[in-house]
Amino acid sequence: MKRRTFIAATAATLVSPLLRAQTLPSGPVRIIVGFPPGGGTDVLARVVGQKLAAMWNTSVVVENKPGAAGTIAADYVAKQPADGTTLLMAHVNSHAISPGLMPKLGYNAEKDFTPLTLVGVTPNLLICSPTQPAKTVKAIVELCKKNPGKIGFGSAGVGSSQHLTLEMFKLRAGVDALHVPYKGSGPMLTDLIGNQIEYSFDTMTAATPHVKGGKVIALAQTRTKRSKAYPDLPTMAEQGFPGFEASTWYGLVGPGKMPAALAQRMNEDINKVLAMPDVMARMDQYGAEDGGGSREKFAEFIHTERLTWAKVIKDANVTPEG
Repeated sequence: MKRRTFIAATAATLVSPLLRAQTLPSGPVRIIVGFPPGGGTDVLARVVGQKLAAMWNTSVVVENKPGAAGTIAADYVAKQPADGTTLLMAHVNSHAISPGLMPKLGYNAEKDFTPLTLVGVTPNLLICSPTQPAKTVKAIVELCKKNPGKIGFGSAGVGSSQHLTLEMFKLRAGVDALHVPYKGSGPMLTDLIGNQIEYSFDTMTAATPHVKGGKVIALAQTRTKRSKAYPDLPTMAEQGFPGFEASTWYGLVGPGKMPAALAQRMNEDINKVLAMPDVMARMDQYGAEDGGGSREKFAEFIHTERLTWAKVIKDANVTPEG
């Protein structure tokens, strides 16, 4: 009896690491990013990917497939094998805004993906050039009411986070403002600094270097709590818009129907990466907060975000043409 017990225990000890290894991807892993290199989505994917490569002892490569507000990359990943070798750094555009804006989207943002882990959430910043006379939210509302449809707010494109944050502001403030879409934050910021447009609800990642350089001024942030990166900057909620919540967020997902054991192992390992001090420092650098947690928590977060932006799109009558 003792011999049998010893053999059984030894077998379990030997098999356990093997079973654990089987929950890892079968080969090199690609993290697909729906935006060009150098942006917030790309940078965070590389930070996490580098750590996962060391943890999994395999190659983890970031591959950029930019275009259509991240939906090209999302559509691609949705159609890949669910073996963990292809992941997507999902974004508010691809998984919360575009599903409500584009009825004929080639994927279902919830059914065609396996949520793994929320990587981080950042506010957008309401910014303007230093020469703009209206430098408070209240003053901007008054300016828009005196000049309906004439005050320009730039964005990185139709359906972008910046665009939909503007639409939320217009609904809440009861004003009419001019949406001016660009092909990315870069050219938009150039025109903002040059006073070709008046304001923007730009992403914190894109706006911060220009805020720190004094080329633009941050007037408000768009989450209900202040970011650690901007502890002295009031929120929209603090400036007369209770509950105003419009964020840019990032999270890792895989194709739909990934094996539960594989998805859970990835969730646990990504959480370990996000808890590393040097990774936390990089997240703070980009203003990305509240990452980590369970797969179920991330799935519920995506669902809530999708409903929130679908309502804004409907109420503001936003179309893919702007």
